[in-house]
Amino acid sequence: MGWSYWDTASGGMSDKRLTNNVRTLRFLANEMTQTELGRQVGVTRQTIAAIEAGKYSPTLEAAFRIADALGKPLEEVFRWDVP
Repeated sequence: MGWSYWDTASGGMSDKRLTNNVRTLRFLANEMTQTELGRQVGVTRQTIAAIEAGKYSPTLEAAFRIADALGKPLEEVFRWDVP
Protein backbone atom coordinates (compact mmCIF):
# COMPACT_ATOMS: atom_id res chain seq x y z
CA MET A 1 0.00 0.00 0.00
CA GLY A 2 1.23 3.51 -0.74
CA TRP A 3 2.05 6.39 1.56
CA SER A 4 -0.90 7.89 3.40
CA TYR A 5 -1.02 11.20 5.25
CA TRP A 6 -3.52 9.76 7.69
CA ASP A 7 -2.79 6.72 9.77
CA THR A 8 -6.07 4.83 9.49
CA ALA A 9 -5.18 2.42 12.32
CA SER A 10 -5.10 5.21 14.91
CA GLY A 11 -7.52 7.57 13.19
CA GLY A 12 -5.02 10.44 13.33
CA MET A 13 -1.97 11.77 11.59
CA SER A 14 0.96 9.49 10.87
CA ASP A 15 3.59 9.06 13.59
CA LYS A 16 6.26 9.90 11.02
CA ARG A 17 8.10 13.20 11.10
CA LEU A 18 10.63 15.10 9.05
CA THR A 19 14.24 14.45 10.07
CA ASN A 20 17.41 15.82 8.52
CA ASN A 21 21.18 15.56 8.13
CA VAL A 22 21.73 19.30 7.63
CA ARG A 23 24.25 19.72 10.48
CA THR A 24 26.36 16.74 9.43
CA LEU A 25 26.31 17.72 5.76
CA ARG A 26 27.28 21.33 6.61
CA PHE A 27 30.41 20.07 8.32
CA LEU A 28 31.22 17.79 5.41
CA ALA A 29 30.84 20.81 3.10
CA ASN A 30 34.07 22.46 4.27
CA GLU A 31 32.60 23.17 7.72
CA MET A 32 30.02 25.58 6.33
CA THR A 33 28.49 27.74 9.06
CA GLN A 34 24.78 28.15 9.69
CA THR A 35 25.15 31.77 8.61
CA GLU A 36 26.78 30.79 5.30
CA LEU A 37 24.11 28.20 4.56
CA GLY A 38 21.36 30.65 5.53
CA ARG A 39 22.75 33.27 3.13
CA GLN A 40 22.88 30.76 0.27
CA VAL A 41 19.33 29.59 0.98
CA GLY A 42 17.83 33.01 1.77
CA VAL A 43 16.92 32.36 5.41
CA THR A 44 18.40 33.42 8.75
CA ARG A 45 20.98 31.54 10.79
CA GLN A 46 18.27 31.04 13.40
CA THR A 47 16.06 29.29 10.83
CA ILE A 48 18.90 26.91 9.91
CA ALA A 49 19.49 26.22 13.62
CA ALA A 50 15.78 25.46 14.15
CA ILE A 51 15.71 23.15 11.11
CA GLU A 52 18.79 21.27 12.33
CA ALA A 53 17.23 20.88 15.79
CA GLY A 54 14.00 19.53 14.29
CA LYS A 55 12.01 22.42 15.74
CA TYR A 56 11.02 23.82 12.36
CA SER A 57 10.11 22.15 9.06
CA PRO A 58 11.32 24.14 6.08
CA THR A 59 9.08 24.99 3.15
CA LEU A 60 9.49 22.69 0.18
CA GLU A 61 11.35 25.43 -1.67
CA ALA A 62 13.73 26.02 1.26
CA ALA A 63 14.34 22.27 1.56
CA PHE A 64 15.34 22.10 -2.11
CA ARG A 65 17.55 25.18 -1.71
CA ILE A 66 19.29 23.65 1.32
CA ALA A 67 19.91 20.39 -0.55
CA ASP A 68 21.23 22.34 -3.54
CA ALA A 69 23.55 24.47 -1.36
CA LEU A 70 24.91 21.28 0.23
CA GLY A 71 25.32 19.61 -3.18
CA LYS A 72 23.11 16.67 -2.19
CA PRO A 73 19.81 15.23 -3.40
CA LEU A 74 16.82 16.17 -1.26
CA GLU A 75 16.42 12.56 -0.03
CA GLU A 76 19.94 12.62 1.39
CA VAL A 77 19.27 15.79 3.38
CA PHE A 78 15.67 15.22 4.55
CA ARG A 79 13.80 12.04 5.45
CA TRP A 80 10.22 11.18 6.43
CA ASP A 81 10.89 8.80 9.35
CA VAL A 82 9.42 7.26 12.43
CA PRO A 83 11.26 8.94 15.34
